[in-house]
Formats: sequence, structure tokens, C-alpha cells
Amino acid sequence: MKDALHQLLNNCIENGSKEELHALAYLLEGFQKKIDKKYSQYIDGLLHMERKIDKEKKTCEITVPLNAVWNNSLDMVHGGVTATLLDTVMGTVINAILPEGFGAVTNQLNIHYIAPGIGDSLHCKAEIIHHGSKTVVISGEAFRSDGKKIAHATGTFFIIQK
Repeated sequence: MKDALHQLLNNCIENGSKEELHALAYLLEGFQKKIDKKYSQYIDGLLHMERKIDKEKKTCEITVPLNAVWNNSLDMVHGGVTATLLDTVMGTVINAILPEGFGAVTNQLNIHYIAPGIGDSLHCKAEIIHHGSKTVVISGEAFRSDGKKIAHATGTFFIIQK
């Protein structure tokens, strides 16, 4: 496995353009942070997420730097990346307030894309609207670095026993 990985990595380094090498370095830096236990999940490391959870206010905020890795063919953040960030920020706040032995999983996610995801970073925030015994309803918003809202989401999450 290590030999194949070395060969793949060396091939990428030898043949990659400057932009491709920058993207590879970005991904590897995030992966290294996961290895170093700075992140608990791979997606956190790959996206270089910074989280801020306020359990008392039942809110969460996530900021990620933008990189060409996440862009679509129009050179803006792919909508699926924005959806992943919104799903993550909403799920994080719910899971942070649930009692030990319980977790929440996405049941429904509705996203309204408003503006292109461009700039230096994306900042997402989520707030719980309703917390029932079996489901939680939550809203989330994504903003680009100039403060323009790029997406608004609502979601329903099932509460499950781990």
C-alpha cells in the first residue's frame, strides 16, 4: 500500500501544474491535521473547518478557507460543497446538545442557493428552530467573505440512539 501511495504521490508531484500542486498541498495539510488529531473527522480536515459551538444558545458556526479544489466548472464553490457545509454546521449543533448515547442524522435538507460562492472563505451558521423528542428542525445560512449570503437552508434531523 505504501509503495503504491508513494508512486501515486510522486507522479502527481512530477506531472502536476502549479495550481494542481497547490490543491494537493491543501488536501494533504488537512489530512495531516486529521492524523495529528486536530480534527475528529476527515471532512473537517479536508475542508480546514474552524468550528464554534454555543450549547447555551444552541448555535454553531463553521468557517472554511476557499480553495480551487472545491470549485465547479464556473470557478465558484460547487453547490455540493456548500450543502455539505450547511449539513455539517446544522448537524454539529444538534449533536452538541443531545444527551450521551444519542445522535442526530439528516432526514431532510432544503437549500436555496442565492449567490455564487466566491472569495476567500465561507462562513456558515446554524440555529435550532424546534427540538422535539424524535426530530429537530434547524436553519442554516452560508456567507462568503464579503458578507453576501450565498445560501439558506432548513433541515430536519432524526434523533437516534447510538
